This record gives sequence, structure tokens and C-alpha cells, in this order.
Amino acid sequence: MPAEKMAIAKALNSSLRRALEADPKVVVMGEDVGKLGGVFRITDGLQKDFGEDRVIDTPLAESGIIGTAIGLALRGYRPVTEIQFDGFVFPAYDQIVTQLAKMHARSLGTVKLPIVIRIPYGGGIGAVEHHSESPEALFAHVAGLKIVTPANPSDAYWMLQQAIECDDPVIFFEPKSRYWEKGEVDTASIPGPLHAAKVVRSGTDLTIAAYGPTVRTALAAADAAAEDGTSIEVVDLRSVSPIDFDTLQRSVEKTRRLVVAHEAPVFFGSGAEMAARITERCFYHLEAPVLRVGGFHAPYPPARLEEEYLPGLDRVLDSVDRALAY
Repeated sequence: MPAEKMAIAKALNSSLRRALEADPKVVVMGEDVGKLGGVFRITDGLQKDFGEDRVIDTPLAESGIIGTAIGLALRGYRPVTEIQFDGFVFPAYDQIVTQLAKMHARSLGTVKLPIVIRIPYGGGIGAVEHHSESPEALFAHVAGLKIVTPANPSDAYWMLQQAIECDDPVIFFEPKSRYWEKGEVDTASIPGPLHAAKVVRSGTDLTIAAYGPTVRTALAAADAAAEDGTSIEVVDLRSVSPIDFDTLQRSVEKTRRLVVAHEAPVFFGSGAEMAARITERCFYHLEAPVLRVGGFHAPYPPARLEEEYLPGLDRVLDSVDRALAY
């Protein structure tokens, strides 16, 4: 089947449909995922086609959603849960951290919990409080969870398939500001392993590592820098836990400089781990310190200020210039 052009939202919907068709043990559950089709319409039409027992509208109780999913997984199901917005996940944090992440180890490997938690995350949509956060580092710190985030429709389609098939719990962060961006999706060919990073633009002077919504920003920065004769390599990490440090290391050994970009606050963010690991691995290759650009160590601001908060093109290019100045 030839590649089809679709938006990230459509790719996710198609991926869920394929999973529901392929395995009767896959169930989709969350607030408004059924009749409404989700606030972003990611699950649109699924309840009509698969029924209320497979696509389940839940109460407004995130702890209950994850707790119920754990029970279903123990009975052999593969629940795909939706947390309506990033900032709504915290009532479920106890279930995720103390139960979901630990049950495999607690049972000495005899119990598997193949649960996917879909979370629309990040800013850029002019939303109110609790609707634009990037809490991925809070979950990446917890052993027993896998954290992934696609940046394009092809990865959205295939990474969700792979997450559903995984026997470990996977938190699947969806960049909500990119839901309507389109790209080619080959639904017949898996592009690669779930946790492998990809070099999405080759370069020689500096590496930008990004994931989710900031990949497009990094690519735009590379385009702008090229006009001034600077060659930037862009690595789409795709996975926040585990991180594909081998791919990132190979890139940095070539370019000798690294800038990490993410929307989450820089303080104790995932970029800090990347900076530490790459400094350890590439110390004698680096010609500048690893620089990070991201959100500020402050609550996410009102919509009218979010452009100042988010790491846009100018801030990424400023970090590029500072790294090249060493």
C-alpha cells in the first residue's frame, strides 16, 4: 500500500483502529473518548465501530482510569488509556508510580502490565492553566516506565502500535500543538525500533537534540542557520526513557557541539540528563559545553505570555550562536 499523507491526529486515530481490529484484548478508555471522540477527536468514530465495551467513556477520575486499567491488564487485556490534558495526570500519579511502574519488579517478573497512557502535552495552543504542561521528566525519573513522544505522523502511527504491543507500561506523550501537521505515513512498513533516535537532518557544525513539539523548531533553526553557512544536525530523540545515547553520541562526536531543546523547564529537565551523559561520553570531543534551551522554572504562564515561555526559534538560535562562539 502506498504511503498516505495524514495529520498526526489522523495517524493516531488510524493506529488505534488498527490495534483494536488486530487484538480483541485491546481496549480504549478515558474521559469523553467514546461518544465525543476525545477533545482532540483522536478517538473519533472508534466507539461507533467497536462498541462501548471496547471504547469506554470513564468518569472524570484519572486515578480510577489507571487503577481500572491495571486491573484489566492483570486479567489479560491491553488497555490504552487517555489522560485528557497533561496537567490532569497528577491525580493518577500515585497509581502510575507506586503500582503501574513497580508491579513487574514486585512480582519478580511474573506479572506484566501492557498499558499505554496517552497524554496530550506541551503548549502552543493558547490554553488555560493545567492544559499546556510538559511533565515528561517526572515520569522518566521513575524506573519501570517507558516514555516516548512522536514528532511526525509516521512516528505517531507506528510508535503507538509498538507501544500497545509492548509488555511494559508506556507513557505516550502526544505534542498537541502539532496534531494537525501532515506528513507521509507508510502503514505497511515499520520505520524502526520504538526507542531508537533518528537523525532527521545531517550536519557538521553542531547537533540539536529535540523531541516531540520542539523537533520542528530545531529543523527551523537548522534552516535559518544554513543561510549563514552553519551546518546543523538535528536528532529526533523520540524516546525520553530510555534515551538512545549511542545515536546522540555518534552525532556529537562528529559535530563537537550539542544544544538540547525541550518545552519543559530546563531546571532538572531531561536535557540535564543528556548534558551529563554526553559530557561523560564525549568529553574529549566537545568544543563547547552542552547547552539547554527550554521552559523557565516557573508555572506555565497565561496564553498571552506563552510565546515568551516556550523555546522558540530565536532562543534556539541564540543557544546555537553561544555554542559556536566557544
